[in-house]
Amino acid sequence: MALLTPFTALLVSLCLPMVIAAQNIQSPVSVTPPVQHLTLDKAEEIAIQHHPQLKQARFTAAAAGELPTQLRAAYYPMVTGNFTGVEADPGSRITAGALNNPIIYDRYANGLELNQLVTDFGRTHNLVASAHLQAEAAQAAVEVTREDVLLGVDSAYFGVLRSLAVLKVAEQTTNERQVVVNQVTALTNNRLKSGLDLSFAQVNLSQAQLLLTSAQNDVESSYADLAMALGYSDHQSFDLADETAANLGLPTVDEAVAKALANRPELAQQQYNVEAAKRFVTAERDLYFPRLEILGVAGLTPYGQDQLLDRYAAAGFNLEVPIFEGHLFGARRAEANFRAQSQDQQLQVLKDSLVRDVRHAWLNANTVRQNLDLTAQLVAQADKALNLAQERYKLGLSSIVELSEAQLNDAQAQIQAVTAKYNYRAAIAQLQYQEGNLK
Repeated sequence: MALLTPFTALLVSLCLPMVIAAQNIQSPVSVTPPVQHLTLDKAEEIAIQHHPQLKQARFTAAAAGELPTQLRAAYYPMVTGNFTGVEADPGSRITAGALNNPIIYDRYANGLELNQLVTDFGRTHNLVASAHLQAEAAQAAVEVTREDVLLGVDSAYFGVLRSLAVLKVAEQTTNERQVVVNQVTALTNNRLKSGLDLSFAQVNLSQAQLLLTSAQNDVESSYADLAMALGYSDHQSFDLADETAANLGLPTVDEAVAKALANRPELAQQQYNVEAAKRFVTAERDLYFPRLEILGVAGLTPYGQDQLLDRYAAAGFNLEVPIFEGHLFGARRAEANFRAQSQDQQLQVLKDSLVRDVRHAWLNANTVRQNLDLTAQLVAQADKALNLAQERYKLGLSSIVELSEAQLNDAQAQIQAVTAKYNYRAAIAQLQYQEGNLK
């Protein structure tokens, strides 16, 4: 072996560490999130704790809860500390500007100023009451958001179960049609069936494979919907418990409407808004009344001209009486009154909408419940027809077209049956939401 030249040795010494480092680099390992085993109750609990939409509503309600405290501060004395230092030209007088004492003395002083509201004849009281009602409306809005989140969880949960059931049907259909293709292929090779039969069987298999691909995509999409409904922003894997075993009955439509009018949080929220608007109308009316305050000041003047004492104190009152404000107060009261009437009409619109939504939800749930029995009968009939078609085809009494049609009808019947099963639970959840009774 020839000895390494100096240049080659230098090149090897430079490249060898990089080669070793490249060999030591490990390829990134994709981390698969652990599978979460969920029941419907557990899914709802996770959403209530973590969903950002619900957190936002809670923060908004907390912010609204601080407004009464801000307005109630007018009941307490306002104490201000003042530290003032002035140096003026000798003989200076303020000769322009607002009305004031024109004399300016050199001085430094510090003291306290107190301002206490005695009465404004109910305005602050009504403002605080209106703010309390607005805070209650914000709390009711939290319940509205909670119901929305729970409905989203229930819909997504049953959507996953429905898509998994359809996937199972698609897999079973694909396997069964693969068996038929294998059988027809063997018969065609032995010249017992024509190539047309084999073509029909292969077409049926391709259709089943397309159904399987679509069902697999629907499963992944429904998992993504469930993750978002739970408040997750990344991919999650779930193992869901089947929640369709319970036999859930339907109330009458009148019972459902009565529950909705009694329980829906939107109605409570709007009722609070109406009452808050009415109290604000009263507060705006109180602008016409006087406002009485007491004032007090006290302090020290450690440095100042001879005309100033080394300490000062004073107390007094101020009665503010509105005389003419350019029709401002009347316009504000009229605006508040119109807004209160608008809120009252909005409450009636909301009631009418809720009654309509409850009736729609009840009719949908009732229709899906009837479909449960109908689809069960359809599956039984389709299975029977498929068995007969298979026997007739084996005996040479029918064509592959009859068998293909029977297979198609059986697959569609099974898909309709599992869809109706989970649609009924989703429809019940929708009806409970409209009743204001979604857990």
